[in-house]
Amino acid sequence: MSEPHEIVDPRVMRDVLGHFASGITVVTAVEESGPIGFTCQSFSSLSLDPPLVAFAPARTSRTWPRLRAAGRFCVNVLADDQDALSTQFARSGTDKFAGVGWTPSAHGSPVLDGVVAWIDCALYAEHEGGDHTIVVGRVLDLGATAERTPLVFHRGAYGLQQKDPLPPTTR
Repeated sequence: MSEPHEIVDPRVMRDVLGHFASGITVVTAVEESGPIGFTCQSFSSLSLDPPLVAFAPARTSRTWPRLRAAGRFCVNVLADDQDALSTQFARSGTDKFAGVGWTPSAHGSPVLDGVVAWIDCALYAEHEGGDHTIVVGRVLDLGATAERTPLVFHRGAYGLQQKDPLPPTTR
């Protein structure tokens, strides 16, 4: 594959792609020392047959290798009132589960209290993806709460952000 001739400015790329609203998830697992997890914005459904989902932790993540070792994990889709939980699980070097209620899934991974949906998975595949790792999970079980609305991340903040349109140079 040939390299493009022009370099894309990472700041411009982040700004432009920030216009794509996404949900926020917390990916969780259990290891010998207890529950672990991290916030992940890059999540999507991948396949119905077989049932697969995908997410992309940063290659610098210290939590992902520990979740990988567990071999099973749960993707928790956060609700619109769980922005503090998103922030809590995004921090490094803290007890991310301090004060967080959860119950084990049928396969043992933490399902966080109050989430919109949860998807219990087994590690299916991993692929290199630049500065991230593309993780594919085989769905083992899942559930949702219809009464809850998801936490949305848009233009660098929680919720839908109403800002001026993009300048003509980025269209």
